[in-house]
Amino acid sequence: MPFRGSRGFTLIELVITVAIVALLASVALPVVEMTVQRNREQDLRVALREIRTAIDAYKRASDEGRIVKTIKDTGYPPTLAALVDGVVDARTPDKKKIYFLRRLPPDPMQPSIKDPIDAWGKRSYASPPDRPEEGDDVFDVYSRSDSVGINGRPYREW
Repeated sequence: MPFRGSRGFTLIELVITVAIVALLASVALPVVEMTVQRNREQDLRVALREIRTAIDAYKRASDEGRIVKTIKDTGYPPTLAALVDGVVDARTPDKKKIYFLRRLPPDPMQPSIKDPIDAWGKRSYASPPDRPEEGDDVFDVYSRSDSVGINGRPYREW
């Protein structure tokens, strides 16, 4: 019977193949992690822009007289929930509501906090920008995450 060549791979070929695959995986893993972080940061930018735009629209409606306010009110929403729940439009006779957000976007840097209202840090109009504190209204929002972004700035400062 004639000798036929062996079929299959030698041990050295298998070791080299596994080493190449491991090397490629070790190069790809940081790229994947960076992509995931970049996507979360993009989601944070979009969420902050959406909430801040709604806060500005609330203030504009208040300044136009569409939202009833007292002399001590700043014109900013009293809570983030007011942006979603809506407020009565003072200019309409049938008391229709004005809505500023369909839903409050979650903080992508705080996925463990299920209620978006609790996830966001809130700054009142009376608090200084370098030490934001909650108060009688919501002038601005920020992420409560202690992490730092790819750009080197903490997410709290975005």
